Amino acid sequence: MLLRALVLLLLLANAGYFAWTRGGLAMFGTTPARFSETEPERLAQQLRPQLLQIRKDEAPAAPKP
Repeated sequence: MLLRALVLLLLLANAGYFAWTRGGLAMFGTTPARFSETEPERLAQQLRPQLLQIRKDEAPAAPKP
């Protein structure tokens, strides 16, 4: 009985967190802050972020012996 209640509580907590992160609880005035709102100093410290290029490696790196 206790394990069943714990599993149900965890499922409800996960469903609530999912709804909160997707903005589903906005009608109650609870919305998660965006990254740019919580740490604007990180965005201000970026130097030419448009030059960042993500490339796929041709071959994986060899493991170190």
